[in-house]
Amino acid sequence: MEFHPQLQQATLIKRYKRFLADVVTPSGEELTLHCPNTGAMTGCATPGDTVWYSTSANQKRKYAHTWELTETQNGDFICVNTLQANNVVKEGLRENLFPELSGYNTILSEVKYGAERSRIDFMLQADCKVNCYIEVKSVTLSQQGCGYFPDAVSLRGQKHLRELMNVVLQGERAVLLFAVLHSAITQVSPARHIDAKYAQLLCEAQQCGVEIIAYKAELSAAGLTLTSPLPVCL
Repeated sequence: MEFHPQLQQATLIKRYKRFLADVVTPSGEELTLHCPNTGAMTGCATPGDTVWYSTSANQKRKYAHTWELTETQNGDFICVNTLQANNVVKEGLRENLFPELSGYNTILSEVKYGAERSRIDFMLQADCKVNCYIEVKSVTLSQQGCGYFPDAVSLRGQKHLRELMNVVLQGERAVLLFAVLHSAITQVSPARHIDAKYAQLLCEAQQCGVEIIAYKAELSAAGLTLTSPLPVCL
């Protein structure tokens, strides 16, 4: 997935109010960006990091610029725009990049399902196959090369695991796909130290038959693509 138009570079001053960030451009201009990430963003928003941002042509937007990537002072790239996780997974599904998810001819997005009134990120369909429900989670929290999810207590994430288990119990296929959007991550684990309930439910989901996979993105200011599977260590 390529960024169009090309991303612009700035230096992070601070992130605040969850949705806003102040940066300074190479020319010295200060801008306020929209931050499309409500998480803790631990390690992704250190003052002095390089920020790569997009600009919208929509004149009605209060903040025209959107924070897309962080390039840390150690040289790691992180996609902080959580919306991009679904975009890059959808591209991968269309291009048949995931061997585990091949053999389907229809991709549906944001399908309502479940007893807890959820929307599944993707549903795959094919003749003579049960439906495949795919929940996508973006992983950006890196600690000593391990990627952890979630980066804050996630009641929504817990709900999605319960919904996926019910899908399996109903005889259909359920997949949790971790989109790893941090260049330093080499494996993925549940963040027990942050959300012990989520970690417990993840183990229960695997035992129930929910498939858990992780794919790492190749990231740069030009774009991002999911390229290689990573181990998931529960």
